Amino acid sequence: MRLVVIGNGMVGSRFVEDLLARDTSDKYDVTVLGAEGCEPYNRVLLSEVVAGRHDLASLALTTPDHPRLRVLRGTAVTAVDREDRVVTTDDGGRHRYDQLVLATGASARIPALAGLDTGSGELPIGVHALRTIDDAREVVAATLNARRAVVLGAGVLGIEAASGLAQRGCAVTVVHPMDALMERQLDGAASRMLAATMPRAGIHPLIGTGAEAAVVADGRLTGIRLTGGEVLESELLVLATGTVANTSLASASGLPCERGVLVDAASATADPRVFAIGDCAQPPDGAMGLVALGWEQSRALAERLTGTTGRRRARAARSNDVVRVKAHGLDVVTMGVCGGVRPDDPSHRALSLSDPSAGRHVEVVVAGGRLVGATCVGAGTVAADLVAAYTRGTPVPHDPAHLLLPALAPAGVGADDGSAAGHATVCRCNGVTRDEIERAHADGARGIDDVAKATRATTGCGGCTQEVCDLLARLGAATGGSDTAPDLTIAGSTL
Repeated sequence: MRLVVIGNGMVGSRFVEDLLARDTSDKYDVTVLGAEGCEPYNRVLLSEVVAGRHDLASLALTTPDHPRLRVLRGTAVTAVDREDRVVTTDDGGRHRYDQLVLATGASARIPALAGLDTGSGELPIGVHALRTIDDAREVVAATLNARRAVVLGAGVLGIEAASGLAQRGCAVTVVHPMDALMERQLDGAASRMLAATMPRAGIHPLIGTGAEAAVVADGRLTGIRLTGGEVLESELLVLATGTVANTSLASASGLPCERGVLVDAASATADPRVFAIGDCAQPPDGAMGLVALGWEQSRALAERLTGTTGRRRARAARSNDVVRVKAHGLDVVTMGVCGGVRPDDPSHRALSLSDPSAGRHVEVVVAGGRLVGATCVGAGTVAADLVAAYTRGTPVPHDPAHLLLPALAPAGVGADDGSAAGHATVCRCNGVTRDEIERAHADGARGIDDVAKATRATTGCGGCTQEVCDLLARLGAATGGSDTAPDLTIAGSTL
């Protein structure tokens, strides 16, 4: 059967890997059409490249070497003919399919800001999005000559990009028109705590202030004019104003689209031969934008098409919405029910602790004896405990205040036996448990690269890297081996 996959990004490439691993009956011949000319790469870590903690080579993802797989890079799709079941590409190629998977992802949203339209389709010199590996390369190059930088937008990417620019020595201002930083994840109190700690990280936040225009001279950025008329002098502007799902191919072929391509819970579109996964897909619950969701969709679709069930199915879906900001000096973790627009549910009980002098704010939301959401700013140890409780769905103490002050918890509260600890999720992007890492270690995995190859742990957002290193060190000591704590170095950059 001919299967064509449009898109060779994080989700498209993962789907192909998942499918071929399960297709033991040799049912599918797979053709992948990728518009970018490079190997697939970890887009989540682009802000880490800006910060200098990863280099571009370390972002590359593996492509299976398989006799029934053909990958055409640098090949853009121009049309999908669903009646004839043919995909046309910009090099004149025609690729017939029996089943088609759309993994076209999303593009950076470019705001309608005066001064950005140069008439050539290119942004002015000094203005960059941060969505592709080329974007990251250009931003890093721009920091060599830029002393002042502005980041427009203070969602997760905006905060991470600002941190990266500060690490590169730029004086950074974040301009955010909403009333709270990271408003999807933080309410006003948490936002204020984060804003108070940002100057220590070299970042100046402007909240509730929008940008009116990019000030450009001779095709080069010189500043940003704010909505109040003030002009911030700047040689570099990074746009972190969200993304737009790439739905043009689907829409032109007659498939229903809204924010994304409309799919059912099994990633099927209105055409039973066409599926959509990742950032371009809009499932019934409307959840979009997190790579863990896309990877879960790829796994489920691979199982559906091959009629198999993988052992990862037991992974808690709630681990998909844990957000951990990767920013030097800014410790922010959120999960589940959080943010200023959370639902007004009378069954939810919320408790919070704020400690401005320590730059710490923690809020937990409980319902039915379980943790259903949490926000942690400047409270890394507490955040780790809350993530474990949230992803595993363990019962909370009778008094939920003990979640805010774990040192006061009665003996035995929240304690796990060895079995529960083994099932704890370590890598939440890939659903890798402690048990799986221990099995990989028993099979000879001794370093981060070994564990990544065996389990995929650390290949998502990278937030679990330290935890995996610590676990490997403990396993080495317990087995009497010579293992030491692995050096957190990735392609020449030490974390």
